[in-house]
Amino acid sequence: MDKKFKRTLITSALPYANGPVHIGHLAGVYVPADIYARWLRLKGEDVLFIGGSDEHGVPITLLAKKEGVNPQDIVDRYHGIIKKSFEEFGISFDIYSRTTSKTHHQVASDFFKTLYDKGEFIEQESDQLYDETAKQFLADRYVTGTCPHCGNKGAYGDQCEKCGKDLSALELIDPVSTISNSKPVLRKTKHWYLPLDRHQQWLEKWILNDHKEWKSNVYGQCKSWFDMGLKPRAVSRDLDWGISLPLPDTEGKVLYVWFDAPIGYISNTKELLPNDWEKWWKDPETRLIHFIGKDNIVFHCIVFPAMLKAEGSFILPDNVPANEFLNLEGDKISTSRNWAVWLNEYLVDFPGKQDTLRYVLTANAPETKDNDFTWKDFQTRHNSELVAIYGNFVNRSVVLTNKYYNGVVPERGELTDYDKQTLAEFSDTRKEMDNYLDNFRFRDALKEVMNLARIGNKYLAETEPWKLAKTDPERVKTIMNISIQICANLSIAFEPFLPFSTEKLRKQLNIGKFNWSEIGSIDLIKAGHQIGTPELLFEKIEDDAIQAQLDRLQRIKKENEQKNWKPNEVKSTIAFDDFGKLDLRVGTVLDCQKVPKADKLLQFKIDDGMGGRTIVSGIAKWYKPEDLIGKQVCFIANLAPRMLKGIESQGMILSTVNSDGSLCIVTPQKQTRPGCTIE
Repeated sequence: MDKKFKRTLITSALPYANGPVHIGHLAGVYVPADIYARWLRLKGEDVLFIGGSDEHGVPITLLAKKEGVNPQDIVDRYHGIIKKSFEEFGISFDIYSRTTSKTHHQVASDFFKTLYDKGEFIEQESDQLYDETAKQFLADRYVTGTCPHCGNKGAYGDQCEKCGKDLSALELIDPVSTISNSKPVLRKTKHWYLPLDRHQQWLEKWILNDHKEWKSNVYGQCKSWFDMGLKPRAVSRDLDWGISLPLPDTEGKVLYVWFDAPIGYISNTKELLPNDWEKWWKDPETRLIHFIGKDNIVFHCIVFPAMLKAEGSFILPDNVPANEFLNLEGDKISTSRNWAVWLNEYLVDFPGKQDTLRYVLTANAPETKDNDFTWKDFQTRHNSELVAIYGNFVNRSVVLTNKYYNGVVPERGELTDYDKQTLAEFSDTRKEMDNYLDNFRFRDALKEVMNLARIGNKYLAETEPWKLAKTDPERVKTIMNISIQICANLSIAFEPFLPFSTEKLRKQLNIGKFNWSEIGSIDLIKAGHQIGTPELLFEKIEDDAIQAQLDRLQRIKKENEQKNWKPNEVKSTIAFDDFGKLDLRVGTVLDCQKVPKADKLLQFKIDDGMGGRTIVSGIAKWYKPEDLIGKQVCFIANLAPRMLKGIESQGMILSTVNSDGSLCIVTPQKQTRPGCTIE
């Protein structure tokens, strides 16, 4: 960064309190933000790291109605789960609060009122769907109907989950209220709008000209919004859950959650520092950084800055390093489909392995494009990198120092050329790490840190002190001194990324925290220092633990297929005479075998009561040939023959398609004479 700031304010997107947090949240927002905050603290900088739960909005009210509880019960439950998960994974917030706090309600109300008094809003009436039975206006998520784009009959009023198109409730064909199941009517309602179009000129200059250093995905998404032209956006909505509008005659109207939530960063800061919060939000010598996922880019780069600018006394974000999305085993993470790795469940299956997940998610961070988490990669990175490189080097260093010198760090003798080469390699990496971290390239920074461990591991492996212990004890002293110095350096370099194993390392070395600037020093630990006893930093993850996770996902996939299955739509009506043209019969399987070079095809010899026939059927994936011999099947007898893989198929065997896509042969309930017709 060119400008020097006195302090850095870091915010991370407020997770929505209608469910636990999963690895996608951790990879996209919270681990990068935590790495950045820990790095700045190690450098001795003045840092504040703000977090909290987003607790208003329609999805929470929907879940509350479904469970028959109050929305406050929902957010209390999930706020607790989310906060605990962050604590367990070492996300080092200075405060983690919530948008249902009294402080937040007051700050958000005051913010709205300031903009209102300055004339920054547009008041206008619009048509909105109204439920006459429930006597309330319907938010988009309270309406379902037929998608005008793909014909899906279960589309929501804000999006069709089948075709992915964004919608408004007014676009739906035959809309229905999800509250009363009645047909809503149109009614006029008044709302307040933030006219983003008035802000477009300065926003374009501020982002496209003044912040060309922003990540390409952020810059590109902002430009596309500008190219389409910004439009006024409602800041209020008709709902009974949220922050009431601080205006007369506005009963039943609350702040729209997108307006209320980012103000949570301000209110949480004020809750933490009631007398000193303004310097973090209003002093131009404060650097503001928003860590978010790509779905929040428009709110943090366009909408929230417009709100701050309209208020007039707040600083604007200096950077918004948004990440893309993390997928799970090749499929999009989905809370509704339970296709996720939940943080609160992960530690039950992998106790004490917070750093492993932090490491893998950083190594696979979706910094510039969507990336994929797989359990096999998780296991490989843990076993081949954390265990075999970093953990192996530290363990060897501590074990050998205890073995040869009773844990007392020996004096270092004269350095060889190889020693000097190793230490030179080591000392040069901090500049690279600083450059990567300063530009939010956490994946590359972690590679550099692991390279330090590789240097140490290679040094021990090539100097082989265990072979020199009897023949050249002075040389061993130098090797072990250097190895312990490298371990001490690793306790600094890994701290932002792997705080739990770093604490274990410091305990083994019997040291406290060093400053980031000391990376590269070969005198962090003085000769004569007593280190602690060895303890494995990481233990190998076995195949059965990974297979259990894959089996779980397979079960979830099957459950989703069953849950989401719907019968195929009935084909167009045919005349009875057309049906009568089909000759349906029962036959007995005399022989069955796989068709060569065709994975899906089976060749049947059928006793059809008329001399026999051959039928080729694509059911090899679901049946073994030997299991079908002697079975009776239903088939179409008068279908025109066709050639399949060089075999003439004289009919078609009837099968049903199950909800999971598998095929099941249709058979008669009782044994029937071959050739009997089906009427």
